[in-house]
Amino acid sequence: MVMEVSVEEIISLMDEIIQDTSVPRNIRSAVSDAKELVLKEEGDRVVNLTQAIYILDEASNDVNVPMHTRTQLWSLISALEAYKESLK
Repeated sequence: MVMEVSVEEIISLMDEIIQDTSVPRNIRSAVSDAKELVLKEEGDRVVNLTQAIYILDEASNDVNVPMHTRTQLWSLISALEAYKESLK
């Protein structure tokens, strides 16, 4: 079963993390960088999404990430993976 996910939902999840002041600045910055890649129009969409997933995965492994944010990052990575698969 492949979950249907939209770019709007992904961006909404990202914005939640970016606006959460309990999340360390470097993590919010990483999510912001990933968001730019997701929204990027030029270049290969799949490559951009893969880069965004990599950035979020690195961020989720940071020892300073609050547990609730780590869970959000994992959900975001899953949503991006599903979205990437729908493009293939």
